[in-house]
Amino acid sequence: MSQALQEARIFEKRHGSAIPDRDRPLFHLTPWIGWMNDPNGFSWYQGQYHMFYQYHPYDSHWGPMHWGHAVSRDLLHWEFLPCALAPDMPYDKDGCFSGSAVELSDGRQLLMYTGVRHETTPDGQVREVQTQCLAFGDGLNYEKYTGNPILTEADLPTGGSRFDFRDPKILKLPDGTFRALIANNRLGEGGQILQYRSVDAIHWSLVGPLAENHNRIGLMWECPDFFRLDGYDVLLASAQDMLPKGFEYHNGNGTFYLLGHCDDDTGVFTEESDHAVDYGIDFYAPQTVLTPDGRRVMIGWMQNWDTCNLHTRWVPWFGQMSLPRELSVRNGILYQTPVRELEALRGEAVRHEQVRIENSEIRLPGVHGRTVDLELEIEPEGPLFNRFAIRFAQNELYHTTVSFRPHESVLKIDRKFSGSRRAIIHQRRAKVRHDGGRLKLRLILDRFSAEVFVNDGEQVLSATVSTDLSAEGISFFADGAVRINVLSYQLGG
Repeated sequence: MSQALQEARIFEKRHGSAIPDRDRPLFHLTPWIGWMNDPNGFSWYQGQYHMFYQYHPYDSHWGPMHWGHAVSRDLLHWEFLPCALAPDMPYDKDGCFSGSAVELSDGRQLLMYTGVRHETTPDGQVREVQTQCLAFGDGLNYEKYTGNPILTEADLPTGGSRFDFRDPKILKLPDGTFRALIANNRLGEGGQILQYRSVDAIHWSLVGPLAENHNRIGLMWECPDFFRLDGYDVLLASAQDMLPKGFEYHNGNGTFYLLGHCDDDTGVFTEESDHAVDYGIDFYAPQTVLTPDGRRVMIGWMQNWDTCNLHTRWVPWFGQMSLPRELSVRNGILYQTPVRELEALRGEAVRHEQVRIENSEIRLPGVHGRTVDLELEIEPEGPLFNRFAIRFAQNELYHTTVSFRPHESVLKIDRKFSGSRRAIIHQRRAKVRHDGGRLKLRLILDRFSAEVFVNDGEQVLSATVSTDLSAEGISFFADGAVRINVLSYQLGG
């Protein structure tokens, strides 16, 4: 074990163990200590789910990337394990960037990640040279491959940038061979997802691009994932520097999916549609796992690159993962629903039916809290109402709002009154389908976050909130007349 890895493990155990459980989300994974971003190596191995993550244990702001590590049996209760990777070799001395994990036929777990070293270019810029590397382990300790790096700029196609060559997603095929999808930037074209093949997961050869941007969805593409689901092939990727496309994408960085079909013989992917994965504020770089019972489950980094470095340095941890989401494809749309294990955390149901609200704001008995699973059905009472809103994390001063304007078919999440002291991104909007003002929402609250599932998972809007936990109110507002059905559960344990 290198000195850098040993020091990281000592530091995280000493300082991370001192953070009280009450200061973390109840069922969203956070770093043990310090900074977290992208999920890495999301996998099922030796009877547990393993989640690695981009990690800087020594500061709650981004720094030299390590790989943090946690395991779970239900995707909701996580146990921290010692740091898995540290930047301690010449090829990764400036960071162990994102990657993935797979179980080998001999029982070992293979991690494939991007090693980073800084290089000063002739014009004086400091750039990140990115290569692909391997580490082998047993679920607790990992040893870097002596032949690293195994993919370098020599393995790139013409025009591919060695400064943007990262985030390998390794796939084990039914015949025992391997594929790796790696994000790359192509000069003048923006992102592309390259495909490599291997027989032994060590020696790789280029197949070619699986998908190419051609400057249509942002610029660089990152963090690919690829899987077959409900008769479609699905490519996930995260795009930098996006421009809005109606309500489909927003400015900045975000995640999208391509639906289509891939020819197993040629490896050619023919895309049919593209959509945003999450229409809220905080969601990026998701990875998926196939559960032992056959579900495709996705987790993303629940944060936004434009707002993530504004907190003070005394914050002991920063960054969290999203709620795990079960995926399906229906009517050409990627549906997401909260992982079914969440239902085991539900307390006694609180039900209110056919509650009428007209030009007022109301609260309902038993509906409150910051760890809540709330199902809501909205319908007009008479003429179509102008606006409906649910406010949560609420007290006399603060609240966060999800509002619906049926005339515009727009759903908005807004945290500008949540207690933020900075002019960060406060709201996002999505175009939603409704039936004459009838809409279904499911709101999941976990202390410092809100995730809104629309129409049984047709769309999702996610956001983090930093409002003091004493703000537990939930209220309902209507401009016009509506009737609502509410089913609410406190979540615990």
